[in-house]
Amino acid sequence: MRVRKPIASGSFYDENPKLLQQQIENAFTDELGPGALPIKKRAGFIYGAIVPHAGYAYSGPCAAWAYKELGEAEPAETYVILGPNHTGMGTSGVSTQAFSTPFGVVRSDKKLADYLVNKGSIKNDELPHMQEHSVEVQLPFLQFINRDVESWKILPVVLSDDVDYKQFATDLKEAVIDLDKKITVIASSDFTHYGHAYGYIPFSLDVPNKLKELDMGAAEFIKKKDDVGFLNYVDDTGATICGSIPIATLLRLMNNRRAELLQYYRSGDLVGNYKNSVSYASIIFR
Repeated sequence: MRVRKPIASGSFYDENPKLLQQQIENAFTDELGPGALPIKKRAGFIYGAIVPHAGYAYSGPCAAWAYKELGEAEPAETYVILGPNHTGMGTSGVSTQAFSTPFGVVRSDKKLADYLVNKGSIKNDELPHMQEHSVEVQLPFLQFINRDVESWKILPVVLSDDVDYKQFATDLKEAVIDLDKKITVIASSDFTHYGHAYGYIPFSLDVPNKLKELDMGAAEFIKKKDDVGFLNYVDDTGATICGSIPIATLLRLMNNRRAELLQYYRSGDLVGNYKNSVSYASIIFR
């Protein structure tokens, strides 16, 4: 079994398993988090989620909102994690490698991956995954809420501009039916990246409220499951939502589901400075 070693441990999250456990627990109990660990009896099912992927010190409490819901819902057989390509290494691709974190190894769903690759809308390519953090940072949270790692798998997917996301979503729907899979789809994405560090300064006055207005405009299309409207909004505003393609793909899959915005804040809220700020949102689909 080929295993991808973590590239984000020690930077995005702690590399020591005990400290990582505490880091995640703190995210749940943080004042910006849901306030408690996921301890209720598992009932119902979460079909999809949009979860941020920044360093846990920043986006961890926001991510914990989605993972509390996932941890208290019936577990999926496979968690399909859709991440953007930040590095420019390769383009789009699904990985069939197992992924390791300080908590251990998570297996990839090779049967589902092979089905999608044979359909032709995505290729098996490990290059986009080599230095990409957007899929990896979701895994310790998933391992935290699903301790029995033998009972579930992941499908790690990096999506870039080259992918026909509509066809990929169609193929994934067919795969779920043909293979009788119980999946949850996680779109790994931060929202607006603002400031000189990100080359995006559409306004300079009343920045916190303007950022919220910009992000909530995107959230309205997400709530309506309008993938085309969402992407047009991103294009029209220039909103620097890094996982826009993963989100659009998720929306194609969630057309009959109800979206709930659980938490939203900006890194500027944490540091008290919006010179450079990244927005985070936690959204689930029931």
